[in-house]
Amino acid sequence: MSTPTMPPRSARRADDRGRPAPRGPVEMIRRHPLVSFFVLAYAASWLAWLPYVLSGDGLGVLHFRFPELLGDAQIPGVLPGAYLGPLGSALVVSAVTGGRDGLRRWRQRLFRLRVGGWYWYPIVLIGVPVLLVGGTAALPGAAASLRTPSIAVIAAYLPMLLVQVLTTGMAEEPGWRDFALPLIQRRHGAALGTLILGVVWGCWHLPLFFTSWSLGGTRPDTAHWWITLGAFLVMAVAISYLITWVFNHTRESLPVALLLHASNNAVASLVLPELFADTHQSWILTAGVIGYGTVAVILLVVTRGRLGYHGPRD
Repeated sequence: MSTPTMPPRSARRADDRGRPAPRGPVEMIRRHPLVSFFVLAYAASWLAWLPYVLSGDGLGVLHFRFPELLGDAQIPGVLPGAYLGPLGSALVVSAVTGGRDGLRRWRQRLFRLRVGGWYWYPIVLIGVPVLLVGGTAALPGAAASLRTPSIAVIAAYLPMLLVQVLTTGMAEEPGWRDFALPLIQRRHGAALGTLILGVVWGCWHLPLFFTSWSLGGTRPDTAHWWITLGAFLVMAVAISYLITWVFNHTRESLPVALLLHASNNAVASLVLPELFADTHQSWILTAGVIGYGTVAVILLVVTRGRLGYHGPRD
């Protein structure tokens, strides 16, 4: 498997002309590419999200609201920070640690459509809705409110899926999965590495819980806010195990992992509220915990924690 690599120790001491190797931030990134990626992703996203958090769409400290795009202020409020964080940081760290070769290896996984079997695409597109619908139906009283989706929702699903691919998927997955996952698996193995990555990825969303993006409201002084945050973090870890398993079985193909993430968002935001109209919106997270959590446990047991990873270990 191709992973971002650090330059040899001799290359860090001096370049090919005998000049001293760069010091400071550049050397730090070369020595610690994974930690550097995490720090840069958090710093860039959280700083870019600060106006959104302080605006009328968040804590209300600043007396302005973000304009709505496609009926929601989340796209202009959230998306710039999402792109600057994981995607931008992966680009910077890949360039610093590997130069053109590092960028080429990273880019190759971005567009790896040949995944060793066409069936992975329908598995993702069908499996994610089944898990989320099944997880919701398992909640008390949810099955009684199940209804047939309208024609409008069915017609809007594919456009919504495309929007999620181009926005959330492309903003996040080139960093978390395409860059960080190969590195963290090599260092910690698939099971522990995915746990670490899932927690880091989930906590990266923390500022958004103080905005209209949050399903639990913007006030952390309520128990409901903390329950929502906890459910989200558990779901982030659970779905990370599924993404890792798919990523490893598709030759480290980002498009399939990205499609899985986008499918989750499209089903959760469009389909579940239509199918279960009488359930609380925050139940979507609980449904994810049930559906993805069940699959994560099964995958860890069946694969003995390998999740399809057979690459080298540091």
